[in-house]
Amino acid sequence: MRTWISILTLAGLTACSPETEPPAAEALSWPAPRANVVEDRFAVLALSCVHQEYPNKISHVLQGDEDARPPRELYPAFYGCFDWHSSVHGHWLLTRILAIDPDTPMRPAIETALGRSFTETNIAGELAYYTQPGRRSFERPYGLAWFLQLVAELEESEQPLQQEWRETLRPLETAIVDQIKDWLPNLAYPIRLGTHAQTAFAFGLMIDYARTVGDAALEDLIVNKVRDFHLADINCPLAYEPSGEDFLSPCLMEADLMRRVLPPDDFAAWLSEFLPQIPADGSTGWLVPGVVFDASDGKLVHLDGLNLSRAWALEGIAAGLPGDDPRRAALMASAAEHTETGIASVSDEHYSGSHWLGSFATYLTTRRGLE
Repeated sequence: MRTWISILTLAGLTACSPETEPPAAEALSWPAPRANVVEDRFAVLALSCVHQEYPNKISHVLQGDEDARPPRELYPAFYGCFDWHSSVHGHWLLTRILAIDPDTPMRPAIETALGRSFTETNIAGELAYYTQPGRRSFERPYGLAWFLQLVAELEESEQPLQQEWRETLRPLETAIVDQIKDWLPNLAYPIRLGTHAQTAFAFGLMIDYARTVGDAALEDLIVNKVRDFHLADINCPLAYEPSGEDFLSPCLMEADLMRRVLPPDDFAAWLSEFLPQIPADGSTGWLVPGVVFDASDGKLVHLDGLNLSRAWALEGIAAGLPGDDPRRAALMASAAEHTETGIASVSDEHYSGSHWLGSFATYLTTRRGLE
């Protein structure tokens, strides 16, 4: 079992190029994680990578020689943490810590890091990139859903600094929401993968965002699409999961999505047809946590994230059922088993996992999807 190795040095925080002005020295330090606050560990992982430019995997269509540029020029706010979507949810992680733990000793470092990213100039650069021709599908739907989750987190805050950041992000938010509203009517089928393209996970975050900011048009568009796609689904092949590179369960994420759009009694009936294998005896053998044999492999380590996302989906499914539903015990027992396995995998040992697993762990431990 991999163990946590505390990050107590400044190495690797920024990876600045000669042309990039480094941040002030005080921005590069933070306290040691508190032993009894697991989210401190996750905050350090995000602080360590949100401005680490390399290594980097860009999702980028070249239209010409002028498009061959380094990540910090393509994505001036979200160039760190290996890829755009991981940078976005790394920033979300930090905003989430401020929301659930206002007195965190990490606050000065978090506010400095977020302030460095969330500037009008940086977001203007992100908007310019996003709205260029040929980029309609950029980070759709996974990265876009996480960006909206980031906005939702800031929307809920009453703190002046968070509200300032929320307004700074608004131009990019507007462009992303407009693009999603254009895309959804043309999406003929759900995408049932266990990786970034999956629609069930993204739709869940998008619904949560729409309800938080009061965008009834977006909410109705997604909810109607979800009902069209999934209301008649039956017998999801859970036994075929996981695939070898999954970090999202197609079956469980769909169920976690449907509890957002159906009342408890209707959801319970739908779930009986969709996942009839959920036991009523409180057992856990029906769903075994995924195993990772090489956490340095960026694809294989996805299964560590699967255990975390399964755990929050299981908790969500249980929460969506009537209080006396006999399946709740098995769902929660399996969630606990996946939580234990998943949290144990979150470390700074390999960047292949450390650049993103903290976000999944924070979403789980702070019960973000259940608020």
